[in-house]
Amino acid sequence: MTTVNEDMEAQEEKSQLSVPSTSISLTATTSAYQLVSELPTEESQKFDLLSAQVWSDEDNEDTLETLSKDEPKDGAPHERPIWANKTEYLLAQVGFSVGLSTIWRFPYLCFHNGGGSFIIIYILMMFLVGIPLLFLEMAAGQRMRQGSIGVWKVISPWIGGVGYTSFMVCIIVGLYYSVLMAWNLFYLIQSFQSPLPWLLCPLSQNSSVDSECARTNPTTYFWYRKVLKATDEIEVDGKPLLHLSASVLVIWLIICISMIKGPKSTGKMLYISVLLPYIILFSLLIRSLMMKGAYFGLKNLLAAKVPALYSMEVWRRTGNQLFLSLGPGFGSFTAISSYIPRSNNCIIDAYAVAFLNLLASLTTTVFVFAVMGHLVTDSNEKCYLMNAKKVMDLIIAQVLPPEAHPPDSLYYDPSSIYPKWLNNLPEHIKNRILPNLTECDLSKELNKVMFGPGVVIVTFSDIISLFSGPTFWSIITFLLLVNLGLSTVIGIIQGIITPLQDTFSLREHSKLLTVGVCVPMFLGSLLFVRPSGSYYVNLLDDYWVSLPLFFIVILETIAMAWIYGARRFLTDLNIMMGRPISPIYRWLWCFLSPFVLLVLFLSTLIHLSVKDITYLAWDSRNSNEVTRIYPSWAKALLIFLVIITVLPVPVYFFYTVIIRVVSPVSMIHNTAIITFQPEAKGDSPK
Repeated sequence: MTTVNEDMEAQEEKSQLSVPSTSISLTATTSAYQLVSELPTEESQKFDLLSAQVWSDEDNEDTLETLSKDEPKDGAPHERPIWANKTEYLLAQVGFSVGLSTIWRFPYLCFHNGGGSFIIIYILMMFLVGIPLLFLEMAAGQRMRQGSIGVWKVISPWIGGVGYTSFMVCIIVGLYYSVLMAWNLFYLIQSFQSPLPWLLCPLSQNSSVDSECARTNPTTYFWYRKVLKATDEIEVDGKPLLHLSASVLVIWLIICISMIKGPKSTGKMLYISVLLPYIILFSLLIRSLMMKGAYFGLKNLLAAKVPALYSMEVWRRTGNQLFLSLGPGFGSFTAISSYIPRSNNCIIDAYAVAFLNLLASLTTTVFVFAVMGHLVTDSNEKCYLMNAKKVMDLIIAQVLPPEAHPPDSLYYDPSSIYPKWLNNLPEHIKNRILPNLTECDLSKELNKVMFGPGVVIVTFSDIISLFSGPTFWSIITFLLLVNLGLSTVIGIIQGIITPLQDTFSLREHSKLLTVGVCVPMFLGSLLFVRPSGSYYVNLLDDYWVSLPLFFIVILETIAMAWIYGARRFLTDLNIMMGRPISPIYRWLWCFLSPFVLLVLFLSTLIHLSVKDITYLAWDSRNSNEVTRIYPSWAKALLIFLVIITVLPVPVYFFYTVIIRVVSPVSMIHNTAIITFQPEAKGDSPK
């Protein structure tokens, strides 16, 4: 990097020469020459002047000439790798966004939050908040050509700690997310046998069915007792489980091999890990729609419950799902976009990622509701047949007259014949029958089936058991889940590796850095494969992760819209992409997005403060799932993790204040604005 004096001399020469017609200049946040020449002599005035220059959103007439190469001027590497083509870049963005949260949360939340109303709110928030935030993060990475740490330091040194917070969130999420993948990998391996091990209860030593399994069902027993070997409470601990440790090791080996050569090697893996899940999802969807009772499930899905539209709690849950599903705040969109030429149209990319994420969510939801409709219909038919048998027994016992005899055709089509038969009975006979019958209500049965979100693995295991050829469907289902998790973890680890490469100039040692990240991440993941590990995973995934993500995205929006300047940033993008950007994004970034994010953050914080945080545990004595309250130390751990992840923001803020007061000239030099030349159209990936 050049010295400050050289920068000032160069600036003086530029002011005396006309700018070549082929170069383009972007408005700078601060002019180094202007600040140095007008530096106040009084110490008390230094901070005020510098603060006003940075926080002002007024256009500055001083501009910097474009560089000869499309690279940052702040010490970032001069040869930054790029994605092999636009397809691989989009696959990376979509793969990170469409993860396990898309699959296992959306259907449950949709059912319990108004069905069609939940979908309407979700789509509305996606357009007004989700897509603008994706666009902001993608554009920031593409504009600055750096990871999350470097990007926000350049945009606003005052909020430079946001990048470190994103970095820490990626580390913690990466630790437990790899364990989610390990669970699915273990199921995938177990799927290569017939019958599937979770379809039947195991036999004890005396050749009788295991008593603990007999008191529950085989899928739940296999999950808690064979996979997790779960303890009854989070307080009871144990050593890491060998079979899950081996699965985690395989997962981290796959991640390391996929990323060791940078974006080009990662891109080839993404063709499988991103495209294959969509093929499998549509296969499962078609199969589920062919099942009896699917129509009833879809009817409940599409029925919009108007009161849900006015419920603040429904809006809060929808907002949480939107951000956990799309994935802003991790810094991964920024990192992935930093490897694409600046002329790329990232607005279209943001819409593409959001719509493909929505497509995966809706496809999974339709699939789950169709299967749940089949389960409920099957359960209801059994209820009808049981009631018909009761009526026959009462007729034989001469409690009911022969006129109450159900038709023989009822046994062939109970769903349609039973209601007609019961409704056509004379009123006096019906009044004598009803007290002896069990109520068969499809809606109530559906509520029982969708009572709790549970674990997606157990739900999918139950669904697979309903298909003919369950071994085949089990293999492709868990292959789907493994691939979804893999592409998401690759995006998360990209949010760790890219900032390290840019901050510490480690791009020449990318292979060593990748191994150096994956090895300690694997060791840290072993904390979650202990018998009580799943309870810690639930603690982080259900209660912790949303708070720092909301905090990050709020500060990102404020930094870009109010400190760097939304108008200035849109001007940069106009030049960068060679096309006008709608001014509506300035309004969304400046006003609507920060307001909605702040409401969601505060409502989530209040919700966690006033209500007990709970987890679903295994009660080995009664062989069933029970809801337990997390102990006070677990809540303290939650608070500690929230504080420790957001702490870099105030720390870096005060660091910036001290540096600017003590050595303003140094800070002026370190925060030089990034400039660039527009790329030839041929440089943009096809």
